[in-house]
Amino acid sequence: MFCKHKVADILEMEQLQLKTLSLTSWHYRGLQAIRRCRTKAMGGHIDKCDCCQGLHISYNSCRNRHCPTCQGHKREQWIKAREGELLNVPYFHIVFTLPSEFNPYALSHGKVIYSSLFRTAWQTLQQFGDNPKHLGARLGMIAVLHTWGQNMSLHPHLHCIVPGGGLRKSGSWKSAKNNGKYLFNVKSMSKVFKAKFIAELRKSEVKIPKKIYNTVYNKKWVIYAKQSFRSPKYVIEYLGRYTHKIAISNHRIVAVDRKNKTVTFTAKDYRHQAKKIKLCLSSEEFVRRFALHILPKGFTRIRHYGILSSSWKKKEIT
Repeated sequence: MFCKHKVADILEMEQLQLKTLSLTSWHYRGLQAIRRCRTKAMGGHIDKCDCCQGLHISYNSCRNRHCPTCQGHKREQWIKAREGELLNVPYFHIVFTLPSEFNPYALSHGKVIYSSLFRTAWQTLQQFGDNPKHLGARLGMIAVLHTWGQNMSLHPHLHCIVPGGGLRKSGSWKSAKNNGKYLFNVKSMSKVFKAKFIAELRKSEVKIPKKIYNTVYNKKWVIYAKQSFRSPKYVIEYLGRYTHKIAISNHRIVAVDRKNKTVTFTAKDYRHQAKKIKLCLSSEEFVRRFALHILPKGFTRIRHYGILSSSWKKKEIT
């Protein structure tokens, strides 16, 4: 799809400020790669058209996982690779969200905070899955980390797709209770998740003041759960929307004012039934917010657990 404005255009506008607006040298490298994507700076190749025999120059992609221009093709590859892996059972979409008090530490200790989010979300689901009162079977999970809200502010949360049931020790399938209306009680899960995440952080290298811990412990933590999907094929398509999503896609940018150095983009206002609105930021602030979501080097943002991990395959279900 052709987009009139691109994130790369805004990075080009602010190219002299990119180092200042970057949190780390790794962020700076990422911004520079996206700025140069599919330009002469990346090099290119010549293609010959079979129809008209004409020669066409194509510039290389940056292949950076935070680049809006490069993610569409990768998403389709991921969806195709997953099509034969899902079990033919209902699935639930569960979202684990961190309180905003942890945002500064997510920026300075991203690997620790985000890894803890993955681990404790899975531990929470495992605890409920293993308990015969709730299920009594081994669960699975595909989890995708997102760090942004609609206004591009920092908002770390985990999108999880979880089967509506699990494997008994005998290897047979056990369906979730509650007639598919929900997997586990979200209020109960929130309390367990809160306790596990705080305990995990206390053991880590991240030094967080006691005042912060007291504040977040007294807050209600948010776990959002949707009703189950009935078709595994639809689950893959749905999850595909999240796997290679980035802080903002090019098509959401509706105006770039180079004279006044502002950027206008669309966003959904979830406080008002997801109504589409327009937000305007200075180009510097736009770049600063975009840089917040460049993940630490080598960090895996899509992870598979339990019976959906690489060690478990559909053929193991009896």
